[in-house]
Amino acid sequence: MIEPPPDLRLPDYHGACLRAVLPAALDAIGAPTTSGGRSSADDRRTLGLPQASKVCVVLIDGLGAHMLAERGGHAPFLRSHLADALTLTSGYPSTTAASLTMFGTGCFPGQTGMLGYTVRNDADGSLLNLISWEDATISPREWQPQPTLVEQLGTDSWGRRVASVGPARFVGSGLTEAALRGPRFVAADSLADRVDATQELLRSPHTDLVYLYWGDVDKMGHHHGWGSWQWGEAVELVDQQVARLARLLPPGTLLLVTADHGMVDLEEDSRIDVATTPELDRDVVLVAGEPRAVHVHTEPGTAPAVAARWRDVLGETAWVLLREEAEEIGLFGPLSERHRTTVGDVVVATRGRRAVVDSRTQTPSSIALVGVHGSLTPAELEIPLLRVVV
Repeated sequence: MIEPPPDLRLPDYHGACLRAVLPAALDAIGAPTTSGGRSSADDRRTLGLPQASKVCVVLIDGLGAHMLAERGGHAPFLRSHLADALTLTSGYPSTTAASLTMFGTGCFPGQTGMLGYTVRNDADGSLLNLISWEDATISPREWQPQPTLVEQLGTDSWGRRVASVGPARFVGSGLTEAALRGPRFVAADSLADRVDATQELLRSPHTDLVYLYWGDVDKMGHHHGWGSWQWGEAVELVDQQVARLARLLPPGTLLLVTADHGMVDLEEDSRIDVATTPELDRDVVLVAGEPRAVHVHTEPGTAPAVAARWRDVLGETAWVLLREEAEEIGLFGPLSERHRTTVGDVVVATRGRRAVVDSRTQTPSSIALVGVHGSLTPAELEIPLLRVVV
């Protein structure tokens, strides 16, 4: 069995994983589902969730468990509940498109094809952006046909009792259609407005579970680093509003607070560019994924040689696997036949502060991001699950 380097870990897909959160939350209100080969009752037991008449799930994009532990001074409410919190893993790659789809469907990234910030669209060889879906030649529902958990429930009973609160621009967006289709959507832009909308929904007799998403912590981390004061201010705001939400929710509501991934901050010499590094570029057709979790698509028959060269160049700053090796260890969970070749011929999970970029297909602004994620370090993979009965 291939083992990861000591500073990396594999996702806990069948245990304490983000994949289990929504199935367990739905089971808590009496709405059973099945996903990932497990029943929602199994997931609820794994996460230790009680039964509840109402559940609120808050997902804070980019708030990794290690980040919250190290900078918890900015989050007194969240910190006060860490003693009873669980540490979960995201899936691989530890990135928003993969994580939110795993959250919304209960399925593994290898089943959904949501395998990075960008992936190769095998239909035409182009890069498909799984966040923006700009210039996409395939629809989100075609790319990701796995039913969401709310779709499993149907529209006649439980499915109508689930709501999602987020910005208006998310309505009909590519990522929403791929990952979270099904719930009633309530538009609210500011975090305060989302808190107000959430508590109103849960005080209604017609709503039993609300999902609230907030993305600004991740945004501040990307642009300024999670060690910055800007990141600290973003966490202070979300902590204040989650504390307010807890005060406003109807008594007995189960409040769950989690995240989709963590983050590491890069240094000036962290990035290596495939476009200007001949040994990395040789026999490579396309680089997809993201700087911390790379899919390398190669000329036919060259994958072993490409992998060997990437190991030589990157050394101990990356874990380099052939697609077959990644599948053997279940890196993406089970791979569907449809999306097996969406995975690169060579898969690269970076270590330490290393980032692999390709200036031919990535913009200067994306290459310059300070905070990044996607790999298997605990700082990126491990996320909190706070469980509070208000």
